[in-house]
Amino acid sequence: MTHSISESRAQALIGAWSRGDVLAEACPSRRILQHLTSRWGTLVMVVLATGPQRFSGLKRQVKGVSERMLSQVLKDLEADGFVLRTAHPVMPPHVDYQLTPLGEAAAARLIELVGWIEAELATILAAGPQTGRQAGPQAAPQAGPDGNPTPGLPQTEKDRIGAD
Repeated sequence: MTHSISESRAQALIGAWSRGDVLAEACPSRRILQHLTSRWGTLVMVVLATGPQRFSGLKRQVKGVSERMLSQVLKDLEADGFVLRTAHPVMPPHVDYQLTPLGEAAAARLIELVGWIEAELATILAAGPQTGRQAGPQAAPQAGPDGNPTPGLPQTEKDRIGAD
């Protein structure tokens, strides 16, 4: 049986985890992985890769993110050492965010992933219905002709638990 290059790399990576084990529940790298690979974390990193940004510029470019979420993402990425926050002593207050060298290295990898997703988007979306996923952001629950949820499809957490 022949292993692909990615399978070999994955096996080497799993074998090399001596300082941490991302597959272990308590591994500290999971927190960092969550910050970088969350929807908003990834998008903020991609925008910051274009250069320093003010909060309002980030909010404008990362469409759909709330101010509260953007603020939390920036705090997390700053705490992890990926983003530098610079407050300028002027009135009104002026704050810039930019990637640190560590952030630039992480952003390069995220940009590669986002680029791959964009390049393969049609293929990924076409695969969706075959696996039970619905295309589009946060697709609404399916309703029958009477307007009620379609029988057999759990609509709430309570329904999912009760459906087992």
